[in-house]
Amino acid sequence: MDREAVKFAKQVGEALRRIRQERGMSLQELADMTDVSKLTLGNIERGEANPSLAVIWKIANGLSIPISVLLNEHQEVLVSRKNKGNKIVSANQACSLEPMFDVSHYGSIEIHRAFLEPNSEYSPGAHQLGVVEYVTVMAGELKVKIQNDYYHLYEYDSIKFNADREHAYINPSSSITVLHFVMSYSNS
Repeated sequence: MDREAVKFAKQVGEALRRIRQERGMSLQELADMTDVSKLTLGNIERGEANPSLAVIWKIANGLSIPISVLLNEHQEVLVSRKNKGNKIVSANQACSLEPMFDVSHYGSIEIHRAFLEPNSEYSPGAHQLGVVEYVTVMAGELKVKIQNDYYHLYEYDSIKFNADREHAYINPSSSITVLHFVMSYSNS
């Protein structure tokens, strides 16, 4: 891992360990809750693994927390610059997500910037109950699949939906699509 990846892995590991200990959970209990192996969780907590976006989502969903709780440093004033903060990439390399801000310690709202590769699809699956996503296309175009319905969006179009249902993001174009996400967690 490069220097930034090591820093990121340690940050995620420290946050995960803190949350698990605050809840009085063992690694095995966390593994059962998140469907992520005890070995993998231990490696993450020690900063020895740089988890994929899918693993981060499994952990966040299992703990019923926003992913930004695991990804963002907590400071008084934050400036989020493109390609300068934490970044997590989907397993298929189609989507990279840059968490920008969360709005409280455990975040009832979080904000992300995302980049969807040309002619690709990212399917995060259903999030925990009560999550609402607000997505704006900042550049390019996007098809959003929510269960069996499709919504085609263009630059500066936005969509809001309950994200506790199966959904996917599809870039049907030959250019990168830039997205701005706001996620609201009603049961945090």
